[in-house]
Amino acid sequence: YVLNETASYITGIVDLANPKYAYIVSDETEEDVRVFSEKLLFAMGGDRVKVRVYSSGNGDRQEGEVVEILERAKDEIVGRVELSKNFAFIVPDFRKLYFDVFVGEDNLLDAKNGDKVLVKITEWPTSSNKSPIGKIIRTFGPAGENEAEINSIMAEFGLPFEFPENVEKEAEAIPVTIPEEEIAQRRDFRNITTFTIDPLDAKDFDDALSIQQLENGHWEIGVHIADVTHYIQEKSPLEKEAYHRATSVYLVDRTIPMLPEKLSNGLCSLRPNEEKLTFSAVFELDETGKLYDQWIGKTIIYSDRRFTYEEAQERIETGEGDFAAEILTLNKIAHELKDKRFKNGAISFETVEVKFKLDEQGKPVSVIIKERKDAHKLIEEFMLLANRKVAEFVFNMKKTKTRNTMVYRTHDAPDPDKLSNFSLFAKRFGYNLTVDNIDKISDELNKLAEQTEGKPEQNVLQNLAIRTMAKAKYTTEPLGHFGLGFAHYSHFTSPIRRYPDMMAHRLIFHYLNGGKSENKEEYEEKCKYSSEMEKRAADAERASVKYKQVEFMQNTVGQQFKGIVSGVTEWGLYVEVQETRCEGMVRLSDLEDDFYELDAQNYRIIGRRNKRMISFGDEVTVEVKGVNLNDRTIDLLLVTEQSEDKKISRSKKPATAKSKPPKADSLEQSEESNIPGRTIKDYYGFDD
Repeated sequence: YVLNETASYITGIVDLANPKYAYIVSDETEEDVRVFSEKLLFAMGGDRVKVRVYSSGNGDRQEGEVVEILERAKDEIVGRVELSKNFAFIVPDFRKLYFDVFVGEDNLLDAKNGDKVLVKITEWPTSSNKSPIGKIIRTFGPAGENEAEINSIMAEFGLPFEFPENVEKEAEAIPVTIPEEEIAQRRDFRNITTFTIDPLDAKDFDDALSIQQLENGHWEIGVHIADVTHYIQEKSPLEKEAYHRATSVYLVDRTIPMLPEKLSNGLCSLRPNEEKLTFSAVFELDETGKLYDQWIGKTIIYSDRRFTYEEAQERIETGEGDFAAEILTLNKIAHELKDKRFKNGAISFETVEVKFKLDEQGKPVSVIIKERKDAHKLIEEFMLLANRKVAEFVFNMKKTKTRNTMVYRTHDAPDPDKLSNFSLFAKRFGYNLTVDNIDKISDELNKLAEQTEGKPEQNVLQNLAIRTMAKAKYTTEPLGHFGLGFAHYSHFTSPIRRYPDMMAHRLIFHYLNGGKSENKEEYEEKCKYSSEMEKRAADAERASVKYKQVEFMQNTVGQQFKGIVSGVTEWGLYVEVQETRCEGMVRLSDLEDDFYELDAQNYRIIGRRNKRMISFGDEVTVEVKGVNLNDRTIDLLLVTEQSEDKKISRSKKPATAKSKPPKADSLEQSEESNIPGRTIKDYYGFDD
């Protein structure tokens, strides 16, 4: 590489691509700058660095070297102990990291060989051929044990293990009894039929519905939300901890709550047969979903019944059981509300949710693909209605140019280039999308959702369609929600588990009491932080699901499964196993019937001699060849079409340019699959 005559310098954030190199993301350059690991100065993902930019000799992408680390994002790493006689190396769990950490005998904290640990780096080397030095600050136990692995995921994503003592004490000190003077200030719903509908294993009941028929034949439906901010004082340790956590995190075997259990599962949870303080949005609707009136304010309720989704669904399907008439009425109105949403431009894609049945040791014994039925959609529609109406309520309070500060949940329209890429992609499967008119995009995507329903490619195509979308985020700007088809939308209905909902509650109550607009910049900063923490939680949840998927597949080596080709690269095929929704790889070097090459334009591989084509979205049968739990990878073999009893054996041919392991440039890692290699999702510009 030739140094520019006038070398340029930029500052940016490190984004590790793989153990070979990273990209430096900077506002100062149109294109990210690539830096190979030996020139990274031991920078890690998220670090802010100063980079000297080179021009490569052949005029390709800009490259450079880190000359200074301006700010480190973190100095702790989760990894596995490789013990020697009087020292150890910690091999990081995060497989994009390009170095191990040296730990001397005095800093091992009694860790044993193969243990999962958290190591704090205490000394950074000045030479690239040495390792950082650290000390173990937490041990999690042997790799492969459930507690060790889940705790490692928590540490990897910086999730808290316990509440600070002062926060727990503050929560315990909150009185349980509701003073009469507090009840007197609230609208009383205790004598109106009220119930909750939640998952079987839920303990934090955020929301309840009340229903009664009015004299004019209309229905009064109350969406009652736990009044969390009544119990948590502003600037208190509880408030600060809730902001710090920003959201509850739902890992496969545990919940990491935003609020202490006294509040989340007790005081604030809308449990049956208990009086509870709530913040409510109450609507007068007819059976067609037409809205006649609304009221927003503080209330007190008494829940008559705690339904699971399964119990509510049974009443919808059979019309029998307690409160069946009320649930059927709510379901009818919910259907009408949903129809109106789609007429107004909402998008109907649904992603698959994977859950596990675990044994006493936390090992997965079965995989459950969660099915969304009418009972789920009933609750969803009334929560959407409440979230939309409180956002509209605050937005319309002031008709001046500067409106009252509010926390909105926004979602931008899709990027035209990504849509164009996706439409070309969908066309290969016989689906024609017209994407040149932004006003018609939702109609086109809904048509695709309808056409793919029940087909093998449904999950893969719908996931890709979702990735053409922008990320939803929190902001004080009322930008609307494209996916839901709403001009104004907020998050109001889950304050036990989301801090933005707590912010919305505080703001709405402040304005109801005649308060002036709050500081917009302060709330915008909190919104930005909440969006970042939401992503962290989603990444941690995904990592825990991925671990359990791979762990479950450990016991299936040699077994065959139906799958869908979910990614195509020059060195292999990604296949999503239908039964578990787990992604593994079929390496081209394991296909012995021909020499296969990538046809990138058409998302497929083609046999050089027999011209056999295997394309993205194809149904295939695979056999599990091997599972690596440490790396979270699954190796698969393609089973021949002629005989599903006979697998295609490993290639005995010498490695060729196309069949050998990928070079450095090919080692991009898909965040979605956690498998080294670039899937079609990354390859063609869709992000998640």
